[in-house]
Amino acid sequence: MPEYKIEIRTADWEKDKNQLINIRRLVFIDEQNVPEEMEWDEHDDSSTHFLVTYKNKAIACARLKTDGQIGRMAVLIPYRNLGIGSKLLRFIIKHAANQQFKQVTLHAQTAALPFYEKHGFTVHSELFYEANIPHREMLLNIKGE
Repeated sequence: MPEYKIEIRTADWEKDKNQLINIRRLVFIDEQNVPEEMEWDEHDDSSTHFLVTYKNKAIACARLKTDGQIGRMAVLIPYRNLGIGSKLLRFIIKHAANQQFKQVTLHAQTAALPFYEKHGFTVHSELFYEANIPHREMLLNIKGE
């Protein structure tokens, strides 16, 4: 497997909006059939967004809401199972720690539970559905540096 030289950075919602929207549209709306009206919400303006690029192409994204909830984490199909999601998640957790968050939460699709458990998240809810996709809430306590 080739080593992908990716860049992960904090994104600017206004400046990077087109790239962020494109990834989320491809993954959530087109691939997972999330209704468009559910994908875009009032939290995009106030969240911290993250963008992953490879050879200047936007390939993955996520956001961190002001309450510490990680969401909208998406990796384009050709770049999955290469460790990019793990690198992005570690970047977000480090950012949250630097912002003095004591914990972060997320709504994990049940198929992704093992991925998040591998990164120390634990399940903290019963099964629930968002956009007709089964989810569980997960939590990670952030250790002080």
